[in-house]
Amino acid sequence: MYRLFAALPVPEDLHDGLIDTQTDLPGASWRPAENFHITLRFFGDVTHARARDLDELLAGISCAPFEISLEGMGWFGRREPSAVWARVRENDALRSLSAQCERVARQLGLDPDRRPFTPHVTLAYLHGTPLAAARAWVERHHAYRSGPFWAEGFHLYSSHTGKGPSRYVAEADYVLA
Repeated sequence: MYRLFAALPVPEDLHDGLIDTQTDLPGASWRPAENFHITLRFFGDVTHARARDLDELLAGISCAPFEISLEGMGWFGRREPSAVWARVRENDALRSLSAQCERVARQLGLDPDRRPFTPHVTLAYLHGTPLAAARAWVERHHAYRSGPFWAEGFHLYSSHTGKGPSRYVAEADYVLA
């Protein structure tokens, strides 16, 4: 079994700016820079055969390269914050690419993603962080803006858990053209 997701990589030249925000939040388990990505669709645990089918279907996605940027921060978890993240500025091309990944998942018979697509870069998972602390952290970093960058391709990543943060491996690359 493989734990898989499709995502856009975050360019290395944005890593330092994101790392600079990773301070002063109780209960935060900060993500390492090599884990920064923008999830398009989480597929979950799939068999080797289904992973091959997934790769084949993802390779058929058609999308031109597009420009995106990060702006502002947010958190998941209404009463109990579970993560803080950098917001990805919405655009139609990004939404379309995510929707195509969702269609691929459904073609394979995977359950529809029940959560609305919220493009973001996870900066920390939270454990026992008070809501007021998460809100204050987001407010402190509300002015964060990255420069624009081009999404020229995405990856099919596998996720490996163990001691420390999860490790993500790009198993397949897909060029946007």
